[in-house]
Amino acid sequence: MQKSIERVAGESESVSYEFPLFRFAGADKAAPSAYLQAALHAGELPGVVAIDALMPMLNKAEAEGRIRGNLTIVPWANPIGRAQYHFGEHQGRFHLGTRTNFNRGFPLLAAPDAALLPDTSLGTVDQRLKTRLVQLSLGHDIVLDLHCDDEGPAYLYVHTSLWPAMADCAAAMGVDAVVLWSEDTDGTFEGASIMPYQNVPDDVAKLDRRVATTVEYRGILDVEGASAAADAEGLYRLLVARSVIADTTLPAPGPFTGFVAPLENIDMMPAPRAGAVLYDVKPGDRVAKGARLATIVHAPGETDGRTEVFAPQDGIILTRRSRRIIRAGEDLLKLVGDRKSADARSGTLED
Repeated sequence: MQKSIERVAGESESVSYEFPLFRFAGADKAAPSAYLQAALHAGELPGVVAIDALMPMLNKAEAEGRIRGNLTIVPWANPIGRAQYHFGEHQGRFHLGTRTNFNRGFPLLAAPDAALLPDTSLGTVDQRLKTRLVQLSLGHDIVLDLHCDDEGPAYLYVHTSLWPAMADCAAAMGVDAVVLWSEDTDGTFEGASIMPYQNVPDDVAKLDRRVATTVEYRGILDVEGASAAADAEGLYRLLVARSVIADTTLPAPGPFTGFVAPLENIDMMPAPRAGAVLYDVKPGDRVAKGARLATIVHAPGETDGRTEVFAPQDGIILTRRSRRIIRAGEDLLKLVGDRKSADARSGTLED
């Protein structure tokens, strides 16, 4: 294993941002390669501790000569967001200088060619970071972007061109759900990882062996040793199942038993009033149309000071917000419906 330090030039003299990069050299040039990164949204730490738990397993595999394909690991993908604090509160989702989400605005290349990447030498520091992350990941057969939600189960976002071929990956990782998408107008990292392969010859695209996914590792407070170890085992199983690592002791993944739904079936449930949220449901609950999902207390102690929110269709609660204070129009939860949402959003679901 080789460790190096990546440096991204800041916007002032003598200012730069650094993040560590780990590379494992594979013994078989024909084997699939993999790229893993965590904490692009810098406060989302379940993926960071999962990689920490995975590294000893990779070191052991390397010592035993079982790493077949090249591996690139970026445990802290966003040193800019990691350093951002505002009045004592960490701000890792948006770049404070540009007010841009760190997982938006990635270059969506027409082909997997680094020469097509934009010149960001005169751009903003977050643009330089994004371009470098795409450059590091480009050409890998497997690209995993490890995130988490507010409160929820483990689930994946997967492009429709990779499903159901990626069902073995979902089973290996032990996730509970898969959300399928087909359009990226916002430039997510996942989009930058799969869109270059959509309009190239089959022998370049190699969609049968390609993996590109945003992994949502439960909720933002689910940073614990036991879950990190379980997530690391899931990542390891995926790498073995996809022949990046050789391990004859592991059986092939079984069928994926979680639920799969298209992105357009998700109701985000914007809050009709501002106030304190009292949830009636939790992630994983099955609800019927008309079931009460939450109550918003907007005028405490007053008649008509509470507003109830009801399910617009049958479905499953995928996630809910971790903070119980809400503004009017902010999203209460993700309800994965049995049919297309009447308020279906294109592109990304959230800012």
